[in-house]
Amino acid sequence: MDDQLPPPVRLYQLATAHYVSQAIYVAAALGIADLLADGPRGADELARSTGTHAASLGRVLRLLASAGVVRETADGTFDLTPVGSCLRSGPGSFRAVAQLFASPAVWASWGDLLRTVQTGETAWHRLFGESFAYFATHPEEGAIFDEAMGAFTKTVAVAVAAAYDFSPFRTVIDVGGGDGTLLAGILAANPALRGIVFDLPRVGERATNQIAAAGLGDRCQFVAGDFFEKVPGGGDAYLLKHVIHDWDDGRARAILESCHRAMGPRGTLLIVEGVYPPRIDGSVASRSATANDVNMMVCTGGRQRSEAEFRSLFQAAGFQLTRIVPTLAMSSVIEGKTA
Repeated sequence: MDDQLPPPVRLYQLATAHYVSQAIYVAAALGIADLLADGPRGADELARSTGTHAASLGRVLRLLASAGVVRETADGTFDLTPVGSCLRSGPGSFRAVAQLFASPAVWASWGDLLRTVQTGETAWHRLFGESFAYFATHPEEGAIFDEAMGAFTKTVAVAVAAAYDFSPFRTVIDVGGGDGTLLAGILAANPALRGIVFDLPRVGERATNQIAAAGLGDRCQFVAGDFFEKVPGGGDAYLLKHVIHDWDDGRARAILESCHRAMGPRGTLLIVEGVYPPRIDGSVASRSATANDVNMMVCTGGRQRSEAEFRSLFQAAGFQLTRIVPTLAMSSVIEGKTA
């Protein structure tokens, strides 16, 4: 077990964790898991298929084998493990997640962490400009970002639909809803519900296709816009999944105020995010919250928030936090009502 290792060895493992991160990025970028889908293959064969240097690729594959991403067989070929299978393309894939979070841009931003700690300046903004504007002008990376968010959202959609009762609502507006994965999952579980996916124009085609593929074209539509300017009216509930943590308190408040202006007098606000624990320990929940928090600090200028911080933010935007409903997806539904 890791906690039984001598402290210097454990510290060394922690300090070099980026070795495996970058090896996973290489495997994802090259599509190694897709090439191993039909069974074990050798490094030479994989190198020919990917146009890479066989000896170098083999060394990276052995690093991945040591981490349990692939398995080295007795004859020196490589096969997928259950973890490595998540890098295969297709339904349920986390390949885009690996490509996003271990990407050169995220890598460079985390490499500037010391400067962020010294100055409070968001590393990504200093290096590349505003985060979401970057993806709009880099379409290949933007597509990876959208796919990665969709991969996370499929799991969250099932958990949210199971944990939270949407039956009191007629129309839900998913603000910053990306390709519509979350709302599609909620509508599928609530046949009487209608919805609107609201996001930037660049995701419109993807969202429209997703809605149509889910057979929800008669109950859901995509509307393009900017949530800092105006949010569509007519909703009973306004849903924001992993949106507010992307922004500092001032910008987060502006988004919630846009929602408040669009709501009727009895509107409901639903934020789906992790809630920062009151005390940090070695648990999975603590590691997830702290890692995500620092990633937001480095890459977007946002933050994870505690229950008290959510209450304060809600109040500043004209809402009262009424309850927090945990889900099985390490996110909670944070409910607010118009004050």
